[in-house]
Amino acid sequence: MTPLVSSSLFHGWRVVAAAFIVAVFGWGFGFYGPPIYLHAVHEARGWTVALVSAAVTTHFICGALFVVALPGLHARFGVPAVTIVGTAALALGVLGWALAPQPWQLFAATVASGFGWAATGGAAINAMVSPWFARRRPSALAMAYNGASFGGIIFSPLWVTAIAALGFARAAALLGAVMVLTVGLLARRYFSRTPAAMGLPVDGGDAMAKRSVDPRPRAMPLPGRGLWRNLRFQTLAIGTALGLFAQIGLIAHLYSMLVPALGQQGAGLAMGLSTCCALLGRMLLIWFLPSDRRIAVAANYGLQVCGCAAFLLAGGGDVALLIAGVVLFGSGIGNATSLPPLIAQSDFAEQDVSRTVALVLALSQATYAFAPAAFGALREFLTVGGAENTAPFFVAAAIIQLAAAATYLAGRR
Repeated sequence: MTPLVSSSLFHGWRVVAAAFIVAVFGWGFGFYGPPIYLHAVHEARGWTVALVSAAVTTHFICGALFVVALPGLHARFGVPAVTIVGTAALALGVLGWALAPQPWQLFAATVASGFGWAATGGAAINAMVSPWFARRRPSALAMAYNGASFGGIIFSPLWVTAIAALGFARAAALLGAVMVLTVGLLARRYFSRTPAAMGLPVDGGDAMAKRSVDPRPRAMPLPGRGLWRNLRFQTLAIGTALGLFAQIGLIAHLYSMLVPALGQQGAGLAMGLSTCCALLGRMLLIWFLPSDRRIAVAANYGLQVCGCAAFLLAGGGDVALLIAGVVLFGSGIGNATSLPPLIAQSDFAEQDVSRTVALVLALSQATYAFAPAAFGALREFLTVGGAENTAPFFVAAAIIQLAAAATYLAGRR
């Protein structure tokens, strides 16, 4: 019998597909979920936006701490075991958000959800995919990371619908059970084997991969503290941290700020639209990526500044301008996370790239962890007599993004 075409597919691409699904759940629960949780907890408990925003910050701080420990956990316990335990922790943590009767219990739940986010986030996806690819690693990671955008497309409106129909606790229990079962099966089947164990070459012996050209210049290695003193590393780390600080801070509050004009269902759909635009923006940039990738990321933040301007002009009530802001700002969301590794690939020696990416990821996450609380405090400060002035909120986000773009450009060769 003639074998099916799929039987000859390099196993690494099956790993990419499995990692894609993990990213859908990881970002759907750990990244795009917190803005919805913030609104649900605020409405159900009556706690202040600043308090619940601080819980979102704690969630991301715990995630950053666990990201640093993740390589050691993978080395000791294996990627499948850490992924399964992390997924269970994420599900239980979100359920804790829904059930917590006291603020301290809410903050305790963020420790579990933060660990789960780390175990299913960017560093984890890289650990799943990277052993299978060398030359084709950028395209493989890009495909896997697209699951993050789909996570927003699916889960932003899904969380809103499920919470409205079932309540937060039942929605968290049901969706969490689906996530644990799905990711558990994928982890055992696809993440437990290595190319060497299966007798497979990295990249699957792809001739196209062998003929591809490595875009990295012949940069000098930067061992030890040399990397920290390097201007290109400093501007990459600071620019990424600033850009993601503004982006995460705005995203964490965008849903609740859209509800007055669009309603809960409309705001959920708008959040899904933003992630659709993020996916489209990433795909377009792959086709039109300039040779100077720092210019690309600066232009990306310029696009998001235009989105902030649309939000500002909307005044909280003009639906057309609000949707324009969602489209413009959303178009840059995906590139803000996928471009820094590409800049590292072009700016640093091969042996420094993985260390650079890991450090930039940890530093940026530790920084943007404070964004929801900072922007939440700003919202509280701007609310007088029950009326909220949103203009300074969007101005602050735009200024930080402009600073991020300028920092990236300062590190150009």
